[in-house]
Amino acid sequence: MGERQSGGFVGGVLLGAAMGAVAGLLMAPRTGQETRRILKKSADALPELVEDLSTSVHLQADRLSETALVNWDHTLTRLREAIAAGQEASRQEYEQLRQSAPVASNGSTQE
Repeated sequence: MGERQSGGFVGGVLLGAAMGAVAGLLMAPRTGQETRRILKKSADALPELVEDLSTSVHLQADRLSETALVNWDHTLTRLREAIAAGQEASRQEYEQLRQSAPVASNGSTQE
């Protein structure tokens, strides 16, 4: 699995685990007092879970940003090389046409 996918996967696992825990608590045959106590513990752990998820998302965003910048630099370099090659090919073609065109006696080219 790539680095890009691992952060999304981890975030999904954490979110799924939290949702599963809440659903399990609500569906479990416990007394109201026990369920409230367990929900309070889960709610107390929620900020830490959100912080971990946020950190993971920020790390993935940073990686994607770096990747985008590197890709942009490579694309820009390739574009500059292509433009330079096109200019050189155009110059060579112009020189060939200029040398092969017949010249009239008054100095202008004939068609």
